[in-house]
Amino acid sequence: MILIAIGANLPGPGGLTALQTCEQAVGALRDIPNLTFKAVSAWYRTAAIPPSDQPDYCNGVVRLEGEMTPAALLAVLQDIENRYGRTRSVRDAPRTLDIDIIDLNGTIRALPTPILPHPRAHLRAFVLRPILDVAPGWIHPAFRRSVTSLLVDLPAQRIQPWSDG
Repeated sequence: MILIAIGANLPGPGGLTALQTCEQAVGALRDIPNLTFKAVSAWYRTAAIPPSDQPDYCNGVVRLEGEMTPAALLAVLQDIENRYGRTRSVRDAPRTLDIDIIDLNGTIRALPTPILPHPRAHLRAFVLRPILDVAPGWIHPAFRRSVTSLLVDLPAQRIQPWSDG
């Protein structure tokens, strides 16, 4: 199972809303050769982490199946981000699109990039809550803990179903 987190909090190319950008990114993920699209979570409105005055994020998770090396998948995801105007400045900066590999078939590795599973996934409700939608039985490969167990242990983080209001 491959879990990919998607998020955005800035307008995308041509004035796309964060939600529209995320939905279009799902379409791009569906088109990755040798991978099979299985599910997309609901979309969630979340506050930036760490807290800041930037706009709320639209976040979700996609579940795919198939085989791809971490480097090859990362390259494809960065290409999709670039197509939607992603620029890399400082860590945790606002962005038009952010796509992260959360889990790649249970791979555990510290080097080289990408680190797997994602090194901060277990700390973020905006990753864990959408995983419940697409893979409720997911077990964190490194910690051997269920997604529900990880969620219960999180400090309070603002997350709610997405609405354009």
